Amino acid sequence: MDEGWFQAALDRAGASQADLARHLRLAPSAISRMLKGDRQMKLTEAVQVAAFLGASQEDVLRYAGAETPASLVPIPSRRGRPPRAAKQQFPASPSETASIPIRSAVNSGAGLVLAEGPVGYTSRPHNLSGVRDGYAIYMVGELMQPRYEQGWLLHVNPFKPPSPGRDVVVLKQGGAVVIGQFVSWEANALVLRQLNPPEELRIPRADVIGCHLIVGVDQEG
Repeated sequence: MDEGWFQAALDRAGASQADLARHLRLAPSAISRMLKGDRQMKLTEAVQVAAFLGASQEDVLRYAGAETPASLVPIPSRRGRPPRAAKQQFPASPSETASIPIRSAVNSGAGLVLAEGPVGYTSRPHNLSGVRDGYAIYMVGELMQPRYEQGWLLHVNPFKPPSPGRDVVVLKQGGAVVIGQFVSWEANALVLRQLNPPEELRIPRADVIGCHLIVGVDQEG
């Protein structure tokens, strides 16, 4: 087990061992023992670890000290999406592999609304390497200053679960968009915090289509 490689991969993904433990539904001590080589990584766990880190399953198995099987198991389906084979983990075309779409939100009387389709493409950052449906979105408005300025490009992982204190892009019914700091999921609401001015936001669960983790930022946009 190459513990250094896995820790570097977690750092690139902006995640901790505790985040990985929650993703695999394991105790943090089990992850610690696994990364130290005291516990063998199962093949099904390797599939989930690869998806979480945005790495290839071959790399995960190689650095875990396991022998790569001739045929890797399919990555489990997510929320009703059809399963996809492990070899299709990355987009098929080189142009799609090298870039991610840029989404845009515009100010309306009711707040930010997501524009239809991508407005362009940008180079795929390392923290979204191999992440299906990863995208970027321009920061609009001043609600998250001084953390983000208007026009900065935010890199978004739509599958990685957020933890308290991390920033998210929330997609609401009707195309509305909210960018804020994740606080918690409550029984009937998603709780966020905006920074400028400081305020707690509560979004009814029924209005939330997606809560996507911001994993990086390009200040040049």
